[in-house]
Amino acid sequence: MPIDTSLAFRPVNIAVLTVSDTRGLAEDRSGDTLVGRLEAAGHILAGRVILRDDADAIVAQLHRWIDDESVDCVITTGGTGVTGRDVTPEAVERVATKMIPGFGELFRYLSYAKIGTSTVQSRACACVARGTYIFALPGSTGAVKDGWDGILQDQLDSRHRPCNFVELMPRLTER
Repeated sequence: MPIDTSLAFRPVNIAVLTVSDTRGLAEDRSGDTLVGRLEAAGHILAGRVILRDDADAIVAQLHRWIDDESVDCVITTGGTGVTGRDVTPEAVERVATKMIPGFGELFRYLSYAKIGTSTVQSRACACVARGTYIFALPGSTGAVKDGWDGILQDQLDSRHRPCNFVELMPRLTER
């Protein structure tokens, strides 16, 4: 989709949460990929945390960032599968004000072209939580690339037309 270069780019303050029982910062390739892409696009890394697959811990961290006025958006990577330990979508739902079902639908559509029917195992999702966007991606670097390159790089660019998530930010909490 087109970028309207006559408009000013507005950087978004993005926090990155990696959910993994096995990775530390040194092994967090999907988090590194996400940080590299968002910074290359001109956005600001507002925070980065790695947590184990624990819904209560994830919810607590999401609330901290939602309550932080310097965080516009949270992108998580990991914990979106179907195993018993995968709890990121449940944590996202616990903080959500409004779900964005089209995000997960589009993510799986894009992913299907690369991994076929295996994409049905992804529970990628998104929401607005008290004025903060939250996007939950699977934990592989390929999934992070698909989510960022195929959806988020455009939707988090204030110049993207015909519309984008950034231009809606001032209205997310209106009643």
